[in-house]
Amino acid sequence: MTEPRPARSRQRPVRTTGTLPPEGAAPALGRDHALPVRQWPITLVLSVVGAGLAVTWFADFKDGFKYGLLILGTGVLLGAVLRLVLPEVGMLAVRSRFTDVIVLAFLGASIVLLTLVTQPNPWLEIPLLDNIGQLIGRPKH
Repeated sequence: MTEPRPARSRQRPVRTTGTLPPEGAAPALGRDHALPVRQWPITLVLSVVGAGLAVTWFADFKDGFKYGLLILGTGVLLGAVLRLVLPEVGMLAVRSRFTDVIVLAFLGASIVLLTLVTQPNPWLEIPLLDNIGQLIGRPKH
């Protein structure tokens, strides 16, 4: 005959088990270095993005904000490249390598592309965007 099944417990586990850090999440350098040096990939990316934000904020010349946003987008793309080519990137690893690279590349490319087509005087003209503007009732420039 069959034994009766034990009653299910509705209590949550005290400690989560089975959650592993993402691939490549080990520090890029050993413990004998200071934390910013051990985590140099994320430090480099944040430095470039911070420089881009500073240029965007403090630029007082024509199209200065575009230069700052290009630097910012390039910093995000740099993060995608570092995540792709380095075996260990420390805190730059959030999810799987594939997911991190796709998300960072998409965000960086989007920032750069939107910066290049920003009005007034876009550096990159995409005729399709003018057509979309006409469809929603915007006059052609």
